Amino acid sequence: MHEFTDIELIELFRNADKKHYAFNLLVQKYREKIYYFVRRMVIIHDDADDVVQNIFIKVWNNLDSFREDAKFYTWLYRIAVNESLSFLKSKKLHSFLSLSSPEAMLIRALHDDNYFDGTEIQRRLTEAIIKLPKKQQIVFNMRYYDDLSYDQMSEILGTSVGALKASYHFAVKKIELSVFEN
Repeated sequence: MHEFTDIELIELFRNADKKHYAFNLLVQKYREKIYYFVRRMVIIHDDADDVVQNIFIKVWNNLDSFREDAKFYTWLYRIAVNESLSFLKSKKLHSFLSLSSPEAMLIRALHDDNYFDGTEIQRRLTEAIIKLPKKQQIVFNMRYYDDLSYDQMSEILGTSVGALKASYHFAVKKIELSVFEN
């Protein structure tokens, strides 16, 4: 089977007869990668599924107007970052009303998660990441898990490479202190 490039898929999407086919191929190509990015941000499987669904709804609704001045994955990751942050912001409002910190709620959810099958050190790493400021959390996840370059992250986040390197450095130091303090 022919592996389509993103540009070919976008062109197919713009053809009314092939729109659904092209979109399904885009979803197949990126769903897992986007799911795991979102899951590391929102922690709970069902929440991640909901956020990913919202991301692909936005892609469907806006792909016709996608200006190819950026790479598709950059545009998609930007949507994923924004949707994840919006979801966490609404979760934070909910936690404010319940008098629990958002981090405490996410850590509790991690411990209660039937889908988490990692080791104790992976759980401690995830807890340390949850405790990071959101910007550092995003940068750490993109660099460590998604293996994105600083240039790619700069495109996605609209932040300088130097600032991203500093955020990653500080995130790593905080994680090391948190994971290895015991």
